[in-house]
Amino acid sequence: MKRYMYILCISILFINCKQITSAQPQIKDSETEALVTTKTSDVKAIMNFLASDELQGRDTGSQGLEKAAQFIEKEFKKYGVQPYFDTYRDAFDAKGTATYNVVGYLEGQDKSLANEFIVVGAHFDHIGAGKDVNGDTIANGANDNAAGSTAVISLAKQFAKLKNNKRSILFVLFGAEERGLLGSAHLAKVLKEDNIDLYTMVNFEMIGVPLNEKAYKAYITGYEISNMAVKINEYVGSELIGYLPKAKEYQLFRRSDNYPFYEQFNVPCQTISTFDFTNYDYYHHVDDEVSEMNFEFMAELINNCVPAIAKMANTQSKEIKLN
Repeated sequence: MKRYMYILCISILFINCKQITSAQPQIKDSETEALVTTKTSDVKAIMNFLASDELQGRDTGSQGLEKAAQFIEKEFKKYGVQPYFDTYRDAFDAKGTATYNVVGYLEGQDKSLANEFIVVGAHFDHIGAGKDVNGDTIANGANDNAAGSTAVISLAKQFAKLKNNKRSILFVLFGAEERGLLGSAHLAKVLKEDNIDLYTMVNFEMIGVPLNEKAYKAYITGYEISNMAVKINEYVGSELIGYLPKAKEYQLFRRSDNYPFYEQFNVPCQTISTFDFTNYDYYHHVDDEVSEMNFEFMAELINNCVPAIAKMANTQSKEIKLN
């Protein structure tokens, strides 16, 4: 009888432990998979708003851009991403049009490294209107660059939940990129004048569709100027970032918001993209719509970038360097 009762108790204990384990999954040490993963549905929700007809193509100075900015500010506030300035807005003049960058801030958690900064950015403006196609003139700018903006918003959410960045991170949505990189040029100048210690800048541009027939998931502009691609791949343990010859041929390193930061600070500042000149036909076109986006791919790429940026934010020394 005693033996029976012993076996019964052990069985009940085993069942209860199994139930507890299944109800409360264990969080891995990295925490990057625990409650912070960007879901396909999250990407879709952000994209559906930023690239909606309601925002009328997010032209500089427009009401549509203002609605986009208010949405981003609301998201930052909800996650606990603080304003870097007195407000989230970094106002500037874009060749006679008043506009702004939206700048969120996560302070570093390590006293010795918190004064070093990483900028994670993307432009959130677009061209507004395009050539009429079947009565449609709204250039929604889904791939260019609601996609990159979605990455920045999603990464801000993830890192705000993790709360383990030793270095400080600025999450920036740039204005007036389509007017000539004006927003990034303004902010880079302001931060330089403030004498901040910029470690590196990672920019996201046109990541809405996968590359065609490449071993890697995305490429980086200015591949050869630093070891950023090599270190990212090392940090994530796979060939996430590769070299695209067309990017060098078309001088894409100089054509996105990474470049003003490189000019001001002379540190690795580069853009991650998946537009390879063969996989998307709607650059500055009214058919650059959310219907053309691959949300599952976007979510996967964003999540792949988390451990890379986390490593950048937490290494004791600055491992990413100019060549």
